[in-house]
Amino acid sequence: MFQRVLNISPYGLLVLTTLFWAGNFVLGRAVHLDVPPIGLSFWRWTTALVIILPFVIPHWKRGLPAIRQHWFILLVLAVFSVACFNTMVYLGLQTAPASSSILLQSACPIIILMLSWLFFREKVSLLQSVGMLISLMGVVVVVTQGQPAAILGMDFLNVGTAWILLAVFCWAIYSALLRLKPKELSPFGFFGLTVLIGVLVLLPFYINETLNGRPMPINSVSIMSVLYVGVFPSILSYLFWNKAVAELGANRTGQFIHLVPMFGITLAVVFLGESLQAFHFIGFFLILSGIWLATVIGRKAQV
Repeated sequence: MFQRVLNISPYGLLVLTTLFWAGNFVLGRAVHLDVPPIGLSFWRWTTALVIILPFVIPHWKRGLPAIRQHWFILLVLAVFSVACFNTMVYLGLQTAPASSSILLQSACPIIILMLSWLFFREKVSLLQSVGMLISLMGVVVVVTQGQPAAILGMDFLNVGTAWILLAVFCWAIYSALLRLKPKELSPFGFFGLTVLIGVLVLLPFYINETLNGRPMPINSVSIMSVLYVGVFPSILSYLFWNKAVAELGANRTGQFIHLVPMFGITLAVVFLGESLQAFHFIGFFLILSGIWLATVIGRKAQV
């Protein structure tokens, strides 16, 4: 079945991938009153692990020496990606609108660029620096809901938005450190291992959430939610994205990431009834302009 789906045009696979990722945000917001956030994250990755386990074990066996040698960086990557990122997104969506959360997520490439400079002293040009500043201005516009002066009062940041920003930073840290991933471990083996570690790390937090009054309900809403996030934005998006990268290259594939906010905001308006305001458009324009200047024009200038 998977092989038949993977025969779709790589462009079609990328559209589906970004749609699934956007749907993850919208669903997390839609069920925030019915499904506990850590429970959703834990069962999402447990479901994904159960599905992929028979296929990933041979990859682990072949990569066992690399796993033993590089266990610490594998642990760090799994914690920041599987354990932290998605859980913090669901925590943020308890109170933050899906539309604003998705817009903040779109600033991730700029933060990755900043962290690459910080961690690895990767060269940053003047144009890239300007692009970073423009994108960060867009983030400020979204966070302060179009009133940047509110940042001086330090009362602009609600709990949900803070969780989303932490999630963005976790994903950026993961992405910046991804270059340290052991090359001896296959991509699928690496993915499966991060899922396994993430589930183990999340388990005590899930138990704590359950004991503190938010057990995971067993009903149609929770089951369908877990199945969606466990299969579509987790497994299928991973397979589709890698297939597209193999056929189109990383640079061309990466441009499709900008479909996520477009799909996400559309879904949030249609299914959640969220309304868009001027600051959403201004913030997105600034974020996207900064990314374009830093990652397209700025890198061309370095060549």
